[in-house]
Amino acid sequence: MSLWVHEFRPSNFAELDLNERLTDNLRQLCTEEELPHLLLYGPPGSGKQTRVGACLQELFGAGSRRIKIESRQLDAGGSKKLEITMVSSVYHVEITPSEAGNQDRFVVQELLKEIAQTQQIDQNAKHRYKVVVINEADHLTREAQAALRRTMEIYTSNLRIVMVATSLSPIMEPIRSRTLLVRVPAPSEDEIAKVLQSIAAAKRVSVQSDAVLHKIAATSQRNMRKAILMLEAMYAQNEQLTESAVVPLADWEAVIKKEAFEIVKSPTTSKLAEVRGTNYELLSHCIPPQIILRTLLLQILPLVDAKAAPGIIEAAALFDHRIRLGTKAIFHLEAFVARVMNVLSSR
Repeated sequence: MSLWVHEFRPSNFAELDLNERLTDNLRQLCTEEELPHLLLYGPPGSGKQTRVGACLQELFGAGSRRIKIESRQLDAGGSKKLEITMVSSVYHVEITPSEAGNQDRFVVQELLKEIAQTQQIDQNAKHRYKVVVINEADHLTREAQAALRRTMEIYTSNLRIVMVATSLSPIMEPIRSRTLLVRVPAPSEDEIAKVLQSIAAAKRVSVQSDAVLHKIAATSQRNMRKAILMLEAMYAQNEQLTESAVVPLADWEAVIKKEAFEIVKSPTTSKLAEVRGTNYELLSHCIPPQIILRTLLLQILPLVDAKAAPGIIEAAALFDHRIRLGTKAIFHLEAFVARVMNVLSSR
C-alpha cells in the first residue's frame, strides 16, 4: 500500500495537467535528436522530479521505469571511502552528490566519469547517450561544480546532465551557461485544490466543501506534495473532511512553531540553550538546516512588530549563506536565534 503522493504521481507528459505550456516545451525538447543539458529549478513541491521522470519516459519509454537502487563506494583520496546511494536503469542514473558533504567533488569526478565512459547497452535505444539526474544541484560545492563543468565539456557526446535545484543563485555561471534553464513555478492554490478534489473523488473521500481543500492548499504554502500528504493525514484521522477540521502539521513543523513562540516570548540566554537542544533534535531527524531556518523565520515574523522584521530577515539571509558555506549547521542556527533575541531585546 503506497502513499497517495506516489500513487497519483504522473508518470508521463499526458498525465501532467499543470503548467501545460511548460509541459509542451519539455515534450518538444525530448523529441529532438539532441537533448541539451537541463537545469530545472523551482520551489519544493512544484513538480520538478515529476517532469524529469516524464522526460525519461518520453526519451526511453517504459524501460526508464525499471529501476534498481544500489550503494556504491568511491575513493576519496588515501584510504578514505565514500558511500553513495544511486537509483539507476539501463538508460539513466539518479544521484545526490550533496549526500557526501564537502567530499561531493569525488562523486562528480569518479562516478560521472565512469558513467560517461560506458556505452549504451540497449542497441535498439532511440538515443545513444545516458542521462544523469543530479538532485539538489544547488547544494554542490564550488569544487564539485567545477568538476561537473569539465565533465559536461569532455563527455557531452554520450552523456546528458539533468540537474534539479530549488534555487539558481548558488550554481556558478559556467554551469548555467552550459545548460538550458527551465523554471518550474509553484502551482496556485486553486490548482492544488483541483488536484486534491480529483484524488478525493478517486479515493471516495467525503469532502464537506471546497473550502477544506483550499485550506489545505493554503497551509501547504503551494507545495503539491505536502498538500497531498496533508489530505491523506486528515482522511486517516477522520474519513469525512469538514470545514472545521484542523489541517495537521508535520511533527517537525509543530516543534519549530512552538520554538518560534518561545523565542519571541522569552529572548533570554537560558531559552537559547533550550532552543539549541531542540535544533540538535531536528537535525538528528534529518531535517535540513536551511529548512529549519526558513520555517523558523516564517513562524517568527507574524509574532513580531513591523520594526523588528527587517533585522530578523537580514539575519536569516546572512546565516542561510553561512550554513551553505560552513560545515556545522548548529552553530549558524544558534547564532540566528541569538541575533533574533538581540533584535527583540533592543526594542
